[in-house]
Amino acid sequence: MSVRERARKAFQATRALGLPDQEVTPVLEHLLKLFNNNWDLIESEDYRALIDAYFELKENKGEDNRKNVVGDYGESSRLPKRLCLQDSEGQASPTKGSARQILSPEEHGKPSSVNLQQGATFLNKKDSSSSGCSNLCKKPQQQPVTCEKNRPLHIINDITKGTENVKISLVGDIGKQELPKFTYMRDNIIYQDAYVHISLARVADEDCCSGCSGDCLSVSIPCACAHETGGEFAYTTDGQLRDKFLKACISMKQDPEGHDSVYCQDCPLERLKNEYKPEKCKGHLVRKFIKECWRKCGCSMQCGNRVVQRGITCKLQVFWTREGKGWGVKTLQDLPKGTFVCEYVGEILTNTELFERNLKGSGNEKHTYPVTLDADWGSERVLKDEEALCLDATFCGNVARFINHSLAGCCCEKHCLRTFKKCFLY
Repeated sequence: MSVRERARKAFQATRALGLPDQEVTPVLEHLLKLFNNNWDLIESEDYRALIDAYFELKENKGEDNRKNVVGDYGESSRLPKRLCLQDSEGQASPTKGSARQILSPEEHGKPSSVNLQQGATFLNKKDSSSSGCSNLCKKPQQQPVTCEKNRPLHIINDITKGTENVKISLVGDIGKQELPKFTYMRDNIIYQDAYVHISLARVADEDCCSGCSGDCLSVSIPCACAHETGGEFAYTTDGQLRDKFLKACISMKQDPEGHDSVYCQDCPLERLKNEYKPEKCKGHLVRKFIKECWRKCGCSMQCGNRVVQRGITCKLQVFWTREGKGWGVKTLQDLPKGTFVCEYVGEILTNTELFERNLKGSGNEKHTYPVTLDADWGSERVLKDEEALCLDATFCGNVARFINHSLAGCCCEKHCLRTFKKCFLY
């Protein structure tokens, strides 16, 4: 595929979100320069890298020290965390002029859709030169407040307003930033047109453990709830994800082309890009999933296979980052590898609603990163618009909306498990 054609497809994808070409162009040029014209990194996950970088630039625009902040991690710290995947030593950077020469977006065409991921995120301390972030479960700082001495602070004792099992505080410099404006919610909520049908009748009796009691993980033979995951639970008896399971999720994220994908007969993402002549589906990964015990099961809420259902249990804090990357989340305690952090909560929108929301946006909102709920798209013949869904936590959501993967020094790597209509962070 020619460079011109690749550029055209990139702009087609960003137009679907209502992003103007003149604002996307410098972002795309910057990524091409940093990636040494490696289009594969930009095109991965339906141009997720390009879209993430665009929204981060919008969030940081107007800050006094934005242009001066580079940090201790070099130029790659300007990029989203997910983009720092390779050692840049020895790479020649193309000139700015050469990057501009390949970009000539068309001024027409319908905008496309962002690849919104849904799933679970797992705290990981895996040492890997390709991840750009090793020893991810670092010991937290002794003092949760990172501001300079004697500087006045915003301090909110509990942003959850008592809705979570634990309080989640927020700290930041007065005068340096506005407090985030959003409605805290513990559970997902349908915005308007999304169709979500959850019923007991859809859960077969043979897929439940109605005869169990207490803790299903304490018995020697796994119960029926482990059948769909190969006869083995995803969790250990300590409540963390099994190492084998976590490694499989990491591999799927780092090397998506090395794993199986399913293809829609009529892909909602491609249909949104071009309603009249949609291209063929680019494929959706057959992702790992966790099946927990549920309503029909006889075990207690303290069962080891009900981790997500018990909600947030670790100590978290929202803070204003010194790197100029906006709000972030840190833990106030050591977390073992594979520990459940939180669910990603937001409004359930159709892809069309998300597109319209971005078009109507004033540009003042602090955008979060939408998540596509595409885990079961390959199992459906043709999805209607109200069935092609995503999560958006810009206006309503929980603490997960602040998890900031753009920090070069972050200690949390997100690994997504796309489940039916939920998204979890581990």
